Amino acid sequence: MLLHNKIRDITSGDVLEIIATDPATTRDIPKFCNFLGHELMAQDDSAGKYHYFVKKA
Repeated sequence: MLLHNKIRDITSGDVLEIIATDPATTRDIPKFCNFLGHELMAQDDSAGKYHYFVKKA
Protein backbone atom coordinates (compact mmCIF):
# COMPACT_ATOMS: atom_id res chain seq x y z
CA MET A 1 0.00 0.00 0.00
CA LEU A 2 2.85 2.41 0.76
CA LEU A 3 4.38 1.69 -2.64
CA HIS A 4 1.08 2.35 -4.39
CA ASN A 5 0.75 5.72 -2.65
CA LYS A 6 4.35 6.73 -3.37
CA ILE A 7 4.20 5.79 -7.05
CA ARG A 8 1.06 7.89 -7.35
CA ASP A 9 2.96 10.94 -6.04
CA ILE A 10 5.73 10.88 -8.66
CA THR A 11 5.66 11.96 -12.31
CA SER A 12 5.54 9.53 -15.23
CA GLY A 13 9.10 8.60 -16.20
CA ASP A 14 10.51 9.20 -12.71
CA VAL A 15 12.42 6.37 -11.05
CA LEU A 16 11.58 5.27 -7.51
CA GLU A 17 14.18 3.47 -5.40
CA ILE A 18 12.68 0.93 -3.02
CA ILE A 19 14.60 -0.65 -0.15
CA ALA A 20 12.86 -3.49 1.64
CA THR A 21 13.63 -6.15 4.23
CA ASP A 22 10.74 -8.50 3.41
CA PRO A 23 11.75 -11.38 1.09
CA ALA A 24 8.18 -11.49 -0.26
CA THR A 25 8.99 -8.31 -2.19
CA THR A 26 10.93 -10.46 -4.69
CA ARG A 27 7.52 -11.73 -5.77
CA ASP A 28 5.34 -8.71 -5.02
CA ILE A 29 7.31 -5.86 -6.64
CA PRO A 30 7.60 -7.51 -10.10
CA LYS A 31 3.89 -8.41 -10.02
CA PHE A 32 3.02 -4.84 -9.00
CA CYS A 33 5.02 -3.45 -11.93
CA ASN A 34 3.61 -5.93 -14.41
CA PHE A 35 0.02 -5.35 -13.32
CA LEU A 36 0.24 -1.53 -13.43
CA GLY A 37 2.60 -1.21 -16.40
CA HIS A 38 5.59 0.24 -14.56
CA GLU A 39 9.13 -0.81 -15.53
CA LEU A 40 11.21 -2.76 -13.04
CA MET A 41 14.59 -1.42 -14.09
CA ALA A 42 16.74 -3.31 -11.59
CA GLN A 43 16.58 -5.43 -8.47
CA ASP A 44 19.26 -6.65 -6.10
CA ASP A 45 19.00 -8.79 -2.98
CA SER A 46 22.52 -8.52 -1.63
CA ALA A 47 23.56 -7.33 1.83
CA GLY A 48 20.40 -8.64 3.50
CA LYS A 49 18.14 -6.01 1.93
CA TYR A 50 16.12 -5.91 -1.25
CA HIS A 51 16.68 -2.97 -3.60
CA TYR A 52 14.44 -2.14 -6.55
CA PHE A 53 14.35 0.65 -9.11
CA VAL A 54 10.92 1.19 -10.62
CA LYS A 55 10.24 3.61 -13.48
CA LYS A 56 6.71 4.95 -13.42
CA ALA A 57 4.71 4.38 -16.60
